[in-house]
Amino acid sequence: MDKKLEKLRSDYKNVPIPDNLDIIVKKAIKRSIQKRFPLKSITGFFTAALFVLSINTSSTFAKTLSNVPILGNVVNVLTFTEYTVDEPTYKADLKVPAVKNLKNKDLEQSLNKKYLEENKKLYDQFMKETESVKKDSGAHLGIDSGYEVKTDNEDILSIERYVVNTAASSSTTMKFDTIDKKKEILLSLPILFKDKSYVKIISENIKEQMKEQMKKDGSKVYWIPEANLDYSIDPFVSIKDNQNFYINKDHKLVISFDKYEVAPGYMGVVEFTIPTDVLSKVLVGHHYIR
Repeated sequence: MDKKLEKLRSDYKNVPIPDNLDIIVKKAIKRSIQKRFPLKSITGFFTAALFVLSINTSSTFAKTLSNVPILGNVVNVLTFTEYTVDEPTYKADLKVPAVKNLKNKDLEQSLNKKYLEENKKLYDQFMKETESVKKDSGAHLGIDSGYEVKTDNEDILSIERYVVNTAASSSTTMKFDTIDKKKEILLSLPILFKDKSYVKIISENIKEQMKEQMKKDGSKVYWIPEANLDYSIDPFVSIKDNQNFYINKDHKLVISFDKYEVAPGYMGVVEFTIPTDVLSKVLVGHHYIR
């Protein structure tokens, strides 16, 4: 028996390891991931030639899954793919989010197609700009895009997407999607109100908040007449009908402005939470905003 056992051990140790073991392991991992997270519902709206897509298995992806929004059957917000460029004078890190398991597949595919195309456009434009950098000045370029789940409760899923461009200076732009998780519809700012009077009401409240903040903190500056600016710039007058917004975890409306939109660059992206009592008369209802 001992001789047989010894022979088995010897045979096991002498099994040849294939040269392409790493490739075999990677393929096995990929198959395992694909079985756990089937992509059929996400990828049906574009051809494989559009972009090379993969589930991100990094720590970022693990963190995303640990904060998965839940609605009956699980609604996931995850990193669908990540594209990076890391060169001495130009760097890019683009994370593409995806929403999964919505019953409304048209909405799901529309959102995911939008997220993919946004990042593809950013990537293509960035790579064109790097060609100019190589040929001419050798200046540094950078782009960073990503997302954050701002609100996740039984009624609402709000997703923020940001883009930071870096050259001589940096600019930051934000976009938001707020989804009614029960009705599975995408909410817009106009849909929340009875009529267009919300534009003036919200704008006036924001200007009051701006004045109050500047009064309390001398380092804060907004482009309104009260700032007594000594340079020529168009003052903030009104929000847009479809101004960037999201609904926070406390069911309050938050209006967002990009860097440089209503204030100097050092102020960055600025947000204003609108008191619900200011809005109550023009709200369609209090299901979302309370």
